[in-house]
This record gives sequence, C-alpha cells and structure tokens, in this order.
Amino acid sequence: MSTGRAEEGPHKVVLGTYGSHEAAQHIVDVLAQHKFPVEHVGIVGTGLRLQEAVLGRLTLGRALASGALTGGWIGLLVGLVFLIVSPWVAASVISAVVIGIVFGLIWAAVAHVWRRSSFVAVPAVVADRYQVLVDAPFAEEARRVLATARVAPAGNASRLV
Repeated sequence: MSTGRAEEGPHKVVLGTYGSHEAAQHIVDVLAQHKFPVEHVGIVGTGLRLQEAVLGRLTLGRALASGALTGGWIGLLVGLVFLIVSPWVAASVISAVVIGIVFGLIWAAVAHVWRRSSFVAVPAVVADRYQVLVDAPFAEEARRVLATARVAPAGNASRLV
C-alpha cells in the first residue's frame, strides 16, 4: 500500500526549512538564477491551517454594486459576441449590458438575503513551515550552488525524505 510519499519517485533531500513561503521561493530563485535544474526541486508546506483575511463588512449596497459590476461585464461579453455575429448593431451590446446589470442586481440581492455572514473574507491555506526539497542525486550540487551564492540553507540540510 502506497502512502503517496517517498515510495513514489526518487528520494528527496531537505535543503532547508523556512518560516515563510517567500523565503523558500527565494532559495529556489537563487538556484534558478545559477542555472540549477529546478525541475528537481519542490517546496512542501507542513502544519497547514485555514486562515481568512477579513476585508470588510458586506452591506446590501456593496453586494448590489458588486452584482451590477459582474453582471455588466458578463453582459458586455455577450453583447460583443452578438456584435461579432451581427455587425453594425450596437444596440445588441447596450441591451446585453443593461440586461446583465439587471440580472446581476437581482442575483446579488437574493444572495445577500441568503448569506449568513455580514462580512467579506478571503480564505487561504497557510503552513507553519516550508521545506525546500531536492532529488537526492542533485542535493550536493544544490548545496554547492547555494554556498557559491552565499545563501546558507536553513536547518535539516541533510535529512532524507
């Protein structure tokens, strides 16, 4: 029975463990800038959790404005398709935008009434730590590149995964 880890594919060596995804990406960027074959590198996040950034209150006015804008864009897209099919009829674009705005307003009002929360939030999955992994045959070369670039890999530099 496979667990989906090291049994599938080549063994990986941990080059370093970092507290942010940006720090792990920086290590991969350094390797890429020094012509290291980055297709043998991976970033793995561990200790995953769901985190929401609250953007603000969701009022009826904000919901209607968002619905009108979305409906208007969809209407414009449909209107442009009609304009391509029947050239020189600009009324099709205008009417499609108006109909899109109306449907967007209706949909936003219904969604706002059914919605249970009164705020807007953006969910994101974040990790406690990020490991930069490299295929075992390329580990020494990766360490050499990082040493040449004077970027020290973080802890756990020789652990086999």
